[in-house]
Amino acid sequence: MDDRFFRNAMGKFATGITVVTTEVNGEAHGMTANAFVSVSLQPKLVLVSIDKRAKMLANIQNSKKFAISFLSAQQQGESMRFAGQIKDKTVYPFEKFGAIPVIKDALANVVCNLYNVVEAGDHLLFLGEVTDIRVNEGEPLLYFGGKYRTLAN
Repeated sequence: MDDRFFRNAMGKFATGITVVTTEVNGEAHGMTANAFVSVSLQPKLVLVSIDKRAKMLANIQNSKKFAISFLSAQQQGESMRFAGQIKDKTVYPFEKFGAIPVIKDALANVVCNLYNVVEAGDHLLFLGEVTDIRVNEGEPLLYFGGKYRTLAN
């Protein structure tokens, strides 16, 4: 099967949208990711899948820590910015949580220590051991069929 068919089929699975962040030498870095999953309760582990070509790989490997912010329905701009769809050279006003930059007012901020890295095809799977969580109320920003979506009751 060709790559486009595979991507279109995977797009039939609705996902939430996250921004993965870390800090290296005092500089914050972030990228949008929808390949995120909770893995384990004991220990508390989460996983994010990142393309091997992404600049974020070296940043997480260097810092050994990262955070995941679950975006709300009002944060499509953040998703687009950290996916490179919006070119904005201004410094993003991250908030610190657990000494890691996070997206303010996200539905949740999950702070992790790097637990393990697993190679999987053209991606690396970053397993994070959760050290802190903050949760806010709101509705999620979703992605389905190559488009941003929100919940409808």
